[in-house]
Amino acid sequence: MADARRVALAALAAATLAGCGGSAPAGNGVASKTPARIVALAKSAATRAASVRVAGSIVSEGKPISLDMELLAQQGGKGRIALDGLSFRLVEVDRAVYVKGSAAFYDRFAGPTAARVLRGRWLKGSAETGALAPLASLADLSELLDSTLAGHGALSRGASTSVVGQQAVAVTDAAADATLYVAATGTPYPLEIVKRGAGDGRIVFDRWNQPVSLAVPANAINVKQLEGGR
Repeated sequence: MADARRVALAALAAATLAGCGGSAPAGNGVASKTPARIVALAKSAATRAASVRVAGSIVSEGKPISLDMELLAQQGGKGRIALDGLSFRLVEVDRAVYVKGSAAFYDRFAGPTAARVLRGRWLKGSAETGALAPLASLADLSELLDSTLAGHGALSRGASTSVVGQQAVAVTDAAADATLYVAATGTPYPLEIVKRGAGDGRIVFDRWNQPVSLAVPANAINVKQLEGGR
């Protein structure tokens, strides 16, 4: 699962950039800032948020990756992930990771024999160490934002535009062949990342600060029990 986590984070990081938009509409003033400053403002706004939904798909190293996660700051998150031929539901709460996947997921995780017993069951592991720990970052708002709003190449401004009905400034990173859209009105949250070329895809950030409820899945099997039985 460490490979899965690296592929997912690499895809999101590669898709991300930084930068900002053209002529400023009446709004929060971000469009008048430098590209680097706009990215900094977007990241600052995002890290102060209570919650967000992160959804979309992208291609990394020839592998399609999709996710639809609701993240709650400093508490965890929940949602669905599909990558490298695997699909699974993911919940992270109380520093534990819970996963419930497709048949292929259990085959890959535990082998064909054990998979017949595990299919349809939630697996539980530590968010700190162990086989499921690498997935915890996909349900951590701070870590996921760091991944997607981290390093970038030279930035250039794009034209102001509308993203899902909201005014936004566009930011282009030529090296990554990607554009980040930041809200030009209200709080300057990241709204969307669009990646072109070989890593074609789109990641959307929405539902900022909307309620997210996290619950511990019932009757989960602790992966430590599986490890002990090998």
